[in-house]
Amino acid sequence: MVRHIYIYFEVIIMEKKRSSFTGKIGFVLAAAGSAVGLGNIWRFPYLAAKYGGGTFLLIYIILSVTFGFALMVAEIGLGRKTQLSPIGAFEKLNKKFSFVGYLAALIPMLILPYYSVIGGWVTKYLFAFVSGGDKSAANSNYFGNFISSTGEPLLWFAIFMGATAIIVLFGVEKGVEKVSKVMMPVLIFLSIGIAIYTMFIPGAMKGVLHYITPDFSSMTAEKLILTIVAAMGQLFYSMSLAMGIMITYGSYMKKEVSIESSVHQIEIFDTGIAFLAGLMIIPAVSVFSPEKLGTQAGPGLMFETLPAIFADMPGGGIIGTVFFLLVLFAALTSSISLMETVVSIFQDKFKWNRKLSCLAVLIVCILLGLPSSLGYGPWATVKLLGMQFLDFFDFISNSVLMPIAALFTCIFVGFIIKPKAIIDEVELSGKFKLKSLFTVMIKYVAPICLVLILASSVLSALGIITI
Repeated sequence: MVRHIYIYFEVIIMEKKRSSFTGKIGFVLAAAGSAVGLGNIWRFPYLAAKYGGGTFLLIYIILSVTFGFALMVAEIGLGRKTQLSPIGAFEKLNKKFSFVGYLAALIPMLILPYYSVIGGWVTKYLFAFVSGGDKSAANSNYFGNFISSTGEPLLWFAIFMGATAIIVLFGVEKGVEKVSKVMMPVLIFLSIGIAIYTMFIPGAMKGVLHYITPDFSSMTAEKLILTIVAAMGQLFYSMSLAMGIMITYGSYMKKEVSIESSVHQIEIFDTGIAFLAGLMIIPAVSVFSPEKLGTQAGPGLMFETLPAIFADMPGGGIIGTVFFLLVLFAALTSSISLMETVVSIFQDKFKWNRKLSCLAVLIVCILLGLPSSLGYGPWATVKLLGMQFLDFFDFISNSVLMPIAALFTCIFVGFIIKPKAIIDEVELSGKFKLKSLFTVMIKYVAPICLVLILASSVLSALGIITI
């Protein structure tokens, strides 16, 4: 009896001490910052160009307000209902499903180190453009020489990781929220500015029209299926789902803040930045490197093709500087959310304070990031499943663990605690207008979508299919 009373008061004390966002704006901007990352900028335009431009865009938007909406509401609802990070959230609601919490906790721990390595690459390129090295960065061998060296990638990785840790150290309100309130508006402003500039490049309007105009005339059944699967996968990864982030951020959300309207606003931010990224990149590539339109994504597009395009573009040095500043902000807002999630897990699980948790996470991430940072240089001959370290961690976390974690989350919400548990949580702040859609999506449609994402991601990573 005494032990139960002690545990009861211990839980109350923990809940009182738990950090929170100051309100809806802080929550939405922080969650949107998490969703807006490198995938919006270096993968969305590639997929849009490859799969019919406006057709892909239309399908993506439809999936965002149905499939993406249901998954995000479920995760935020779980976090706010339990006031805990992923491990604690699942344990509190059903101990038999605590493994889902551990799986969701593992994912950001795997992603943060290699994501910060890429963030270091972005920081290096911004420094190159700011210091007048944009012409050198346009050389075809610049990126390869950089990542194959030993010291430089480690240095920039440490700088990016350190900046992320400092922000997270300041806490939810003074760190994560304050930075998001500055970075997100600036990121949007820069995106609009570059998009407008790019659209007015002579000859760019053809690429713009291809991007925004749906065309189903040449769409075969097979291509339509591939387009839907590609849009589904991009949306799933883009919205920071199945990484424990939205559960953690939901746990910081005040009860009076509307989950439903917040998710709609996050979707607008995420889709809007992805759309603007397409306007920034597709018209420019269609003018200066049309042969690479819809054929290149990821680091190749970001660090090789675009610097070369900036070199040929009028005012390219300035545009390139602004662009890499924008990309740095997008990378930072995502890395902050990843680290905040891991720190929150350490705090909840080990009852450590924020300083100790941040230090522990920083050390672990530096150690785990070393193979990814050195994997294209001194350790290039060492491969896992035939992949470089960074590619392997990306494959395991994004292509395998994330869809599995999301699938189990759908099963948990749909059939174990039932959708009503989340609906009741959402309705604490008002009527849940789309609760019927949420129920159908989380129980029946989303699980099927996630199985398709898992299958297509694994097959694509193994080179069996191309998406």
